[in-house]
Amino acid sequence: MLSVLREPTYRHLFAAQVVALVGTGLATIALGLLAYDLAGADAGSVLGTALAIKMVAYVGIAPVVGALAHRIPRRRLMVASDLTRATVALALPFVTTVWQVYLLIFLLQAASAAFTPAFQSVIPEVLPAERDYTRALSLSRLAYDLESVAGPVLAAGLLALVGYHWLFWGTTAGFLASAALVVSVVLPKPAPSALPGGVLQRSVRGGRLFLAAPRLRAMLALDLAVAAGGAMVIVNTVVYVRDQLGRPAGDVPLALGAYGAGSMAVALLLPRALDRVTDRAVMLPAAFGTAGLLAALAALTVAGPGGTAGWRWPALLALWAGFGAAGSLILTPTGRVLRDAVRPADLPAVFAAQFSLSHGCWLLTYPLAGWLGATAGLPAATVVLGALALAAGTVAARVWPAGPAPEPRATVAAGPAAAPVGRAR
Repeated sequence: MLSVLREPTYRHLFAAQVVALVGTGLATIALGLLAYDLAGADAGSVLGTALAIKMVAYVGIAPVVGALAHRIPRRRLMVASDLTRATVALALPFVTTVWQVYLLIFLLQAASAAFTPAFQSVIPEVLPAERDYTRALSLSRLAYDLESVAGPVLAAGLLALVGYHWLFWGTTAGFLASAALVVSVVLPKPAPSALPGGVLQRSVRGGRLFLAAPRLRAMLALDLAVAAGGAMVIVNTVVYVRDQLGRPAGDVPLALGAYGAGSMAVALLLPRALDRVTDRAVMLPAAFGTAGLLAALAALTVAGPGGTAGWRWPALLALWAGFGAAGSLILTPTGRVLRDAVRPADLPAVFAAQFSLSHGCWLLTYPLAGWLGATAGLPAATVVLGALALAAGTVAARVWPAGPAPEPRATVAAGPAAAPVGRAR
């Protein structure tokens, strides 16, 4: 897998991704502590609102950036996004009111919504070979998983020496290092664009591409399955560990670590599997597996109390690892599916659309996991999200064509003739 790092451009871009993610991990910890300083017992509502703002920024900003991508050199766009994120992180230690936190979080996430699709659309051009691109996707998945594990560990070490405000300086340093690494490479020139229309038409183009290609419609359903399982983990881990199982607070990161470990294990093993099987054969079972895991979680939730020594704690760790593995089985091959479904000129639009639409799924499942769990109870929330994952997997299986026949690349506007896809996915 590490052989792709021999390519210098990709190596610099991957390093930029890693240092930016480490900075993001530090900011996540520091933001929670800042919210507690500002709002005390209401810190949870502040973080919940900040999370919603993050999703809104992702859903709304990414398609517009995709529409403008042909007018702005991608390296310049990514560097500007990193510098914006560094500036916001630098300002966060000095906020004194909650509304300032909301404003800065929106600016930070808007910059991330510009950076990430542009970064994703560059990688298949830097690594055009199928085998190399597959391994790059797995490395990217590992980077996200390591951030969820290494970020809290690094933050804990730093907090033993300095106050939490210093974590924001670490975040700033991460984004500045990312910008420097992006500046250090020369990116391939994007495919020429001959797309009609203004910014509004181009903004919705990626969404229209998703409607035009069956496999992309299936991808949207699969993103919903990932969000259904992931939302239960992200929103309700602390509830399960502390209230349901009566475990100490120190076990919360252990549960989240099990989720990350499951995802990392799949990211390490999947490239070789994808050399032999299609993306469809891997991703669809993972969606149904997510529904099964949510059913098992519902059973665990209504089971009798197990106490700190009961069977429910190892069962929860196993389920969390399963959710991480199922999510990685779907998310890791996503870039391959997108690349093979559209023409090169449409890559920025379709990556931006996928970024936006997938986070729209999270915007739906976060409230279901949180509000439904708080009002109707965790069993009801688990059943509803399990039904949602099952329906998503069923839709994906119905709309994604099976069999070896290659499917033409999607197109929704006049332009150069679409090239056939090399292999079925």
